[in-house]
Amino acid sequence: MNYEKKEIYDKKITKILKENYEKIIKKTGEDPKREGLLKTPERASKAMQFLTHGYDLEPAEILRSAMFKEDYSEMVIVKNIELYSLCEHHLLPFFGKAHVAYIPNGHIVGLSKIPRIIDAFARRLQVQERLTDQILNCIQDTLKPQGVAVVLEAQHLCMMMRGVSKQSSVTTTSAFTGQFEKVETRSEFLNLIGTNLHK
Repeated sequence: MNYEKKEIYDKKITKILKENYEKIIKKTGEDPKREGLLKTPERASKAMQFLTHGYDLEPAEILRSAMFKEDYSEMVIVKNIELYSLCEHHLLPFFGKAHVAYIPNGHIVGLSKIPRIIDAFARRLQVQERLTDQILNCIQDTLKPQGVAVVLEAQHLCMMMRGVSKQSSVTTTSAFTGQFEKVETRSEFLNLIGTNLHK
């Protein structure tokens, strides 16, 4: 099945990207033949392929690989999931935490699969708003639960390193379906993701 992450680099793509990174380095005024930069184009080529390997993954298959029939019908939350992605506007990283919940409707999913689908969508050129919806829709369409909730909190280097240069800014996006559209259910979820019950 096409859902496992693989750190295998296409030689042809690696070569093309490497040549282009050499040109970019040269255009910045640097010498790509300088000792410290000799291997940088190839490293950057492989890094870009890794950072965008989500295009080769099928998130729905990730969920289907570990779906189990179960009568449990209360809220399931996986919170504080590390999130790393690339802003499609400037090719700079944004990073933070994802909080995901669903209410089962006859099926549950292996807990590790939720972080995996987040990675599958995040390892693409993204905007945070679309990423939020993609995670939500994948879980809703595949697992068909009573409802799904997704909250992403991220810092964007395109805001922190350039432009307005606001280092402390955090962007929060959210999306809800089904039971989470009810105020009381949504409030319970938001309260639980803000509480450190494990301490």
